[in-house]
Amino acid sequence: MPASIRWETDLKKALKRREARDKPVLIFFHDPGLTDSRKMETLSYPDQKVINLIEENVVPVKLSGDAGPWADKYMVKWTPTLITVNGEGKEHHRAVGFLPPEELIPSVLLGVGKVHFDADRIDKALQYFDQIVEQYPRSESTAEAIYLKGICQYKSTHNAKPLKMAYERLQADYPASIWTKRAYPYRLL
Repeated sequence: MPASIRWETDLKKALKRREARDKPVLIFFHDPGLTDSRKMETLSYPDQKVINLIEENVVPVKLSGDAGPWADKYMVKWTPTLITVNGEGKEHHRAVGFLPPEELIPSVLLGVGKVHFDADRIDKALQYFDQIVEQYPRSESTAEAIYLKGICQYKSTHNAKPLKMAYERLQADYPASIWTKRAYPYRLL
C-alpha cells in the first residue's frame, strides 16, 4: 500500500491516461496558504483509508486553486474544492471546503458513484451508493446516496417500490434533507 497519495499535476495528461477511461478523475484545487487546504493535506490525505480509497477508485490530480485554465473552466471560487469528473473532464460531483476523513471518503464514493450513474453503469453506481449508506450512515453524503440508490434500483427493476422505500428511509432518518424533499412525490407510489 502506498504511504501517500500519488497526485498527478497535469489534468490534461491525467484525462488522457488509459486509467481515466475506467476510473473517474478527482481534482483537488488547493491553496497551501489557506488553513482548510493545509488541513486537508495534514489531516485527511495522510489517512490510510483515504489513501487506499483514492488509489483504488480515482485518478487523483492536485492543482492550484488559481491554475488556469482549469480553475476558470470549473469555476473554482474557494479552496479546497474537490471535483469528480469523468474521462472527458465533465463534472459530476463537487465538494467545497475542508472535509475530515470520515466525510471525505463518502464524498469521494458519491462522486465515483455519480460518474457511473451518469454513464448508465447502474450496477456499478449502486455498489458505491450502497457502500456509503452501509458504512457512513451519518455522513452529509448519505441522504443523496439513499436517493440515488432508490433511482438505481428503480432503473434496474422498473419497480417503483425502491423509490418509495428511499423516501421512507429519508423521511425517517433525514427529514430536513433536500433529498427527502426531492423524494417526496415517491411517497404516493
